[in-house]
Amino acid sequence: MRYELPPLEKLDSRRFLIAIRALADSLSYGTVPSPYRGAGNEYAQSRLYQPGDAVRAIDWRITARTGNFYVKEFETPKRMACYLLIDTSASMTVSSTSRSKYEVATLIAGGLAFACLDRVSPVAVLGVGEREVRYQPSLSRNKIMEWLHQLRRYDVHEETRLAARLKELVALLRERSLIVVLSDMHEPAAIRPLKRLGKKHDVVVLQLIDPAEQRMGGVGFVRGREAETGRQLTTRGRRMGLDQDALVEALRRGRVDLLPINTGEKYAWRLRHFFKARGLLGKGAR
Repeated sequence: MRYELPPLEKLDSRRFLIAIRALADSLSYGTVPSPYRGAGNEYAQSRLYQPGDAVRAIDWRITARTGNFYVKEFETPKRMACYLLIDTSASMTVSSTSRSKYEVATLIAGGLAFACLDRVSPVAVLGVGEREVRYQPSLSRNKIMEWLHQLRRYDVHEETRLAARLKELVALLRERSLIVVLSDMHEPAAIRPLKRLGKKHDVVVLQLIDPAEQRMGGVGFVRGREAETGRQLTTRGRRMGLDQDALVEALRRGRVDLLPINTGEKYAWRLRHFFKARGLLGKGAR
């Protein structure tokens, strides 16, 4: 089952909803969305029957052995809240293809949000640019759609604030959560707070990469303009951007999962495989 995403600017509100709903269905395919079936409830213990207990909960094996009615009790698995950190900075809007990194990130965020809601996991959305985009975890699809529609409008002059937002979460989160960062990772200062979060939380980085960025490392001198500051620069191609190998190794040591996504290639199936291997919500989550 594969689903590829259309360009964001060509989608009206209805088609935008259809696109993220289709991606969510693809991500959830083959999993059990209901928290009340299969392995969703784990047996905890049996206790004596009390008036009002459901007959279907009776533990007939212990009842037959003891002569007293017992009922089974189950431990409901805890659902982790999902925090989607979407990079709204200017570098995300620069593109050499029909889809910018920002467009792809917004659509993927929508698909992940709906897939989490299908599993009754609340979703929060945070912007990691200069805009004040901070929405607390919610189970309302209408609210999630409202937030995503607001994010479809962007400013091409924003600077990244990824490191600052991550530091806020380090101090804010008390319960184990799933944190998904959708960014091109052009801010090296973000690596340290990511590793700190990885010690207590389930952290995933979906790194958006434009095809031109991958080709840049093999060229000589380059003249250009930095997207976020407007500063003119001349440098060697291999010095532009992050050292990808160093990024992979640093995140691996910090127990942070990384999935590079080339915006010029088909990637929906890679997302599905990646999150299915993690149990969709995260490692060890039901």
